[in-house]
Amino acid sequence: MAFVLSLLMALVLVSYSPGGSLGCDLSQNHVLVGRQNLKLLGQMRRLSPRFCLQERKDFAFPQEMVKGGQLHEAQAFSVLHEMLQQSFNLFHTEHSSAAWDTTLLEQLRTGLHQQLDDLDACLGQVTGEEDSALGRTGPTLAVKRYFQGIHVYLKEKEYSDCAWEIIRVEIMRSLSSSTSLQERLRMMDGDLNSP
Repeated sequence: MAFVLSLLMALVLVSYSPGGSLGCDLSQNHVLVGRQNLKLLGQMRRLSPRFCLQERKDFAFPQEMVKGGQLHEAQAFSVLHEMLQQSFNLFHTEHSSAAWDTTLLEQLRTGLHQQLDDLDACLGQVTGEEDSALGRTGPTLAVKRYFQGIHVYLKEKEYSDCAWEIIRVEIMRSLSSSTSLQERLRMMDGDLNSP
């Protein structure tokens, strides 16, 4: 889990550094939607996580990919976009529809889609011609492999209620780290730019 925090810290540092180095300003609404997505994930809880302790797994996001926060701007946006896209895909399957309250699930899907739309606009500005190569290399590929491991885990556990609970908590942790860091750094950036 420490790696996910490191990855998200690197993403946010690049995204919200003074001067808007990415050339794209994600709106405050993007942060608010992220908070709402976390709230929805919390409300989706159907089992006590303690009941599922025997099912826990370390999904091992590859730490070496962002050691020292060495992501370029385009990579940071690409990785953040990939994390949201993969989360959206995960919760947009037939199996997830069977596992969760449909109203909460649809609200979560809508929120993730809204965040993806925000990032799509920025991703195009930042990546330009690099876009096609970013999805097949380095940190973005690591995110894809991480989510592939999550999909394999769910399949191995036959999409059990406990398996979904473990995944819900895993996704909630990574999105929580991202949202809280984005908010904190956004406030720091505002303080630095005030008269």
